[in-house]
Amino acid sequence: MIQLLLQILLLPLLFTRTDATFRFASYYGDHMVLQQKPSQAVVWGFGEVGAMVTVTLLRGMDTISKTAVIVKGDVGVWKVLLDPMDYGGPYHLIAHQTFKQEITSIHLDDVLFGDVWLCGGQSNMEMTVSQIFNASKELELASQYPYVRLFTASLVTSDIELLDLAKVDLEWSIPTRKNLGNGDFTYFSAVCWIFGRHLAQKLKYPIGLVESVWGGTPVEAWSSKTALSNCGLSESSKEKIQRFEVTDTATGPCQYTVLWNAMIHPLLNMTIKGAIWYQGEANTGLNTHLYNCTFPTLIQDWRRSFHEGSLGQTDPNFPFGFVQLSTFMKTQPHDNYPEIRWHQTADYGYAPNPKMPNTFMAVAMDLGDDDSPYGCVHPRDKHTVAYRLYLGAQAIAYGDQSVPFQGPFPETIDVYYNYSYMNITYNEELLINHTCGQIFEVFCSVGININGESHYAWVPAPAKSPSSKVVTVLFKGCSHISAVRYAWYDWPCEYKKCPIYGIHSRLPAPLFIKYFK
Repeated sequence: MIQLLLQILLLPLLFTRTDATFRFASYYGDHMVLQQKPSQAVVWGFGEVGAMVTVTLLRGMDTISKTAVIVKGDVGVWKVLLDPMDYGGPYHLIAHQTFKQEITSIHLDDVLFGDVWLCGGQSNMEMTVSQIFNASKELELASQYPYVRLFTASLVTSDIELLDLAKVDLEWSIPTRKNLGNGDFTYFSAVCWIFGRHLAQKLKYPIGLVESVWGGTPVEAWSSKTALSNCGLSESSKEKIQRFEVTDTATGPCQYTVLWNAMIHPLLNMTIKGAIWYQGEANTGLNTHLYNCTFPTLIQDWRRSFHEGSLGQTDPNFPFGFVQLSTFMKTQPHDNYPEIRWHQTADYGYAPNPKMPNTFMAVAMDLGDDDSPYGCVHPRDKHTVAYRLYLGAQAIAYGDQSVPFQGPFPETIDVYYNYSYMNITYNEELLINHTCGQIFEVFCSVGININGESHYAWVPAPAKSPSSKVVTVLFKGCSHISAVRYAWYDWPCEYKKCPIYGIHSRLPAPLFIKYFK
């Protein structure tokens, strides 16, 4: 009966011309997920300028909604808002174009409503399921999550902002072993998939995952000209950019804005729930000092742009999760990884914070993988990364305040110069690992320079924990200290053996630096 109804609705197609100009935008397709209520999903595409397009949403034989709009603009774009929909499906979506008394029809099948998440970044987000620990077991789970749907944009650059994706690598698909990592031409992000799988298992409704990533790319490539100008970067001031094989073996284009133009701007009409991001390695060698501006500004700019592109349906403050970088080289202690980790938080050390509201962070500095066959910059434990992101999404995106999603962070630091120690009081009870050595450092006065001024240097400082929330850092031999920092190394600890975790959350404390007046 359903098939008969579809044949009747598509009947005009049999009697009208084939109209190559009438189509959905490239990221609409069978098996897709559209954003559920309270937002309204946007459906858009291309047609003959001046034509009437009618979009009908069906479930079985029932018409759920019908919306008509005129095709406008020089290139002929139509865009409609569907009625707010509860999660579920499947639905059929049919679009009719009426132009000069001729009717053309296109349709989508097996459309679901749920939450749509965008996954962005560079190669650690790009790594597929087949490249991670316990890959075989993870691939076997694909068939258990038919209501998680996958989409991957192709790797494309552009010097101008594109209206639609130039190419698609993986059209909307139901998860399989092949498209999660075993395919010759299709693949999907392990972090994105595992994050979405956790959400689907918890929420019990469809999750759509949109992957738009490229290895070896800096934040500037994913940023608009407007965003970069807010941080003092422009085409006229752009230095010659080199590729950074040292920080990411899967190098990609490093030119400003080219991935924003080709791989983000075309998606702006999509209504989304939120985004997750794993990037920063490439910026250990490019504009590192500006990352505390460029990354928060990217988040703000994406939020504004998705809100406007979706006709106000994507939340202008949508939840944005990110991975604080893991490790790279044990033998290269000064490679800007601590600086990037700090700048990823806009120099607060934690998220969310006043400059980065409605964000959540997965700390990954305790997940180093010196034996990774993909290079130590690409650790294989993506299960822990994705799970920590999922915890943040539960708390921030879905409002479950009972979920611990942050590691311990200092609340107060009291310095006692007469006794050469300081007490650092954390915001939760601590699980202390005493096998990690002197991971605290103090900026210590170590002598007098030729000008008669005090000379300062970072020196390791032993620490102990006299109570459940307090760490005592000793600085004997320093006549004065002006700062303290924690875990300020590329590779601060071995796998899951950093010194400080939350006793209840089991999440690692992120690095921090604190200057004293």
